[in-house]
Amino acid sequence: MRYRVWAPEAKVVEVEVGAIPYLLERDPAHPGWWHGDGPDGDYGFRLNGGPALPDPRSPRQPFGPDGLSRPVDHAAFAWTETAWRGRPLPGAVVYELHVGTFTADGTFDAAAARLDHLVELGVDFVELMPVCPFPGRHGWGYDGVAPWAVHEPYGGPDGLKRFVDAAHRRGLGVILDVVHNHLGPSGNYLPRFGPYFTDRHHTPWGAAVNLDAPGSDEVRAYLIGSALAWLRDYRIDGLRLDAVHTLADDRALPFLEELAAAVDELAEATGRPLFLVGESDLNDPRTTAPRPAGGLGLTAQWSDDFHHALHTLLTGEGQGYYADFAADPWAALGKTLTGGFFHDGAWSSFRGRSHGRPFPTAYGHRLLGYAQTHDQIGNRATGDRLSAALPPGRLAAAAALVLTSPFTPMLFMGEEWGASTPWQYFTDHTDPQLAEAVRQGRRREFGEHGWRAEDVPDPQDPATVRASTLDWSEPDRTPHAELLGWYRELIRLRHAAPELAAGDLAAVRVRHDAAAGWLAVHRGRYRVLARIGGERPVAVPLEGELAALEASFGEVQAGVNGTVLLGPDSVAVLRTTA
Repeated sequence: MRYRVWAPEAKVVEVEVGAIPYLLERDPAHPGWWHGDGPDGDYGFRLNGGPALPDPRSPRQPFGPDGLSRPVDHAAFAWTETAWRGRPLPGAVVYELHVGTFTADGTFDAAAARLDHLVELGVDFVELMPVCPFPGRHGWGYDGVAPWAVHEPYGGPDGLKRFVDAAHRRGLGVILDVVHNHLGPSGNYLPRFGPYFTDRHHTPWGAAVNLDAPGSDEVRAYLIGSALAWLRDYRIDGLRLDAVHTLADDRALPFLEELAAAVDELAEATGRPLFLVGESDLNDPRTTAPRPAGGLGLTAQWSDDFHHALHTLLTGEGQGYYADFAADPWAALGKTLTGGFFHDGAWSSFRGRSHGRPFPTAYGHRLLGYAQTHDQIGNRATGDRLSAALPPGRLAAAAALVLTSPFTPMLFMGEEWGASTPWQYFTDHTDPQLAEAVRQGRRREFGEHGWRAEDVPDPQDPATVRASTLDWSEPDRTPHAELLGWYRELIRLRHAAPELAAGDLAAVRVRHDAAAGWLAVHRGRYRVLARIGGERPVAVPLEGELAALEASFGEVQAGVNGTVLLGPDSVAVLRTTA
């Protein structure tokens, strides 16, 4: 085996294999790098005579984040789907899932056994939450440490490949959530090897990942190499980049632009349409603008503005960052459906300043639209889904507004049948002090908002994970089965009607009557009419000659004197003659 490691400040570097150290030598062609030969086997690097540490580029951590690394021969995996050539993101429907709670077994193989459900649902991409190694068995994955490796309890490298292979066989693409803005607090040995972090900037997790200080060329190459490995070695189709607004980077060439260029180059080499989706709080259209136009070149980004507007309309909540949207949720939702960003340079009371820039209306597909995500559910005190508080008709209205929107729709696992299981924050830290700090921190955070400590689920309690695991007996039972059928019908309609998938925000028209409690979204010949709440039916003007009632949920009567009668919490998708 040929071993290589970047350790620019080390005086002596050894690779330890089978408890025997083998001296490495400096690579004169690559400053800071060490290389040398040794036997094949589980290994670690010793710096200046210290203990064996995991390889920063470890492809496998069979003993967890603190253990030795193990080589992986990616060429040895027998892929069964060899005809897959990928598919682009525009026009697709995305389904976000967490491997550990998607099934009771919590493995890639168990998740793959449920892929036919997603095929029948009609989605196009499965988005996996992070799968890099983290302490213990259970966790969200955002505290991962080895960004080239795969969490062993999920099934390790081959388990992920089997999942991707199974998805591709069914015509489903796979997106992987990756974290470049920080590493977890436990098992992070990168600072011992080199300047992977810098005190030049500070983030919510402490010192920033070094993207612009001395040594940052190698750190950037490290992160880009990891990203390309997922796309190349695991045949992932796209990456979701966590919280890119926290990437502190003052260089003239932004890291995200450099990453996007490398992904585009790999896409050209492989003949597959690879892409990047960012999570950004900046409301900056340059995030998804093409690089030749001065943008960073990401394909799309999550749209929390749309979520917040929809959430306040559905629930009536107005605390925290919902405040600006709750002032007039009907108008807020209309603004996001026709303009993309709600905060497009306007005042944000939550931030205490103006925020954002206008979004280019021709590119609605660059925004992912959703009613629920892992963040928007799991970061609530008790992890309660919309289904915990809203009737099926209002859930159906939310689904219609998402799945007929000009955005790229995304669902969160179990949403499609109104899952009764919550999705809570859980961890499995093996360090007792860290575990207690997380437990108390969670309770203190929500205690400041009026929650009693005993009402906030203990992240370290295995019962919290069990409570958050989907119950697969629900989709066959009322009322879940009816809602699932509704989601299937909406996705079928979206795929069948180009007007419902069109991303031109300027072509969208929204009408609403807040007093009567209805909203109408015009999508070409289609009208999406939603009633939120109410006590008795109301008549909604159709504006156009009715051709067909394509789909409805709840009390709906179409074609009455040019109006549509909508009962409380009901929704209809209609087609007009012109």
